[in-house]
Amino acid sequence: MERKTELPEVPEEFFTERLKLRMPKPGDGKVVNAAIKDSMNELKPWLPFVQEDPTPKDTEINTLESHILFLKRENLRYLIFDKETNEFIGSTGFHDIEWAIPKMEIGYWISTVHSGKGYMAEAVSALTDLAINGFGCRRVEIRCDAANEKSRAVAESLGYVLEGILHNDELSVDGNRLVDTSIYAKCQ
Repeated sequence: MERKTELPEVPEEFFTERLKLRMPKPGDGKVVNAAIKDSMNELKPWLPFVQEDPTPKDTEINTLESHILFLKRENLRYLIFDKETNEFIGSTGFHDIEWAIPKMEIGYWISTVHSGKGYMAEAVSALTDLAINGFGCRRVEIRCDAANEKSRAVAESLGYVLEGILHNDELSVDGNRLVDTSIYAKCQ
């Protein structure tokens, strides 16, 4: 018998000290696409959606799909903006959500021009707090390629525990080799 789970209220927008995080909206594809294009060299080793240069239309479609998934509570992507200037910084959010437990995974990427300023750690810290204190999550994960030192540094800086490394776990995003996956978690 499947357990019926009532879905929690999910904020469409919230703020940190320096950032505004909000769900994707129609029309956001243009600014997201520009950031992807400016950051291709840094993102390409880690993310499948930058293996080929996405068109603005491709990114807008992806943004609209993310908006729908957000409304359905199946995937909760947040776009990150500077709170003062409204400049786009990156993207983060919850995926692989299991409301019945509840548990979820946080993913993220940042525009190269904003890297190294602590923005992603600030955003992921806020998401972690939302997951644990807002949604009552018993487990929050961050999974990344074990060679992605910057992504791992975000998890480690926020006190996530490295539970293990899955060796030869996945194909690389370019499909040319096997990669290891680091699994970090916070549990309640």
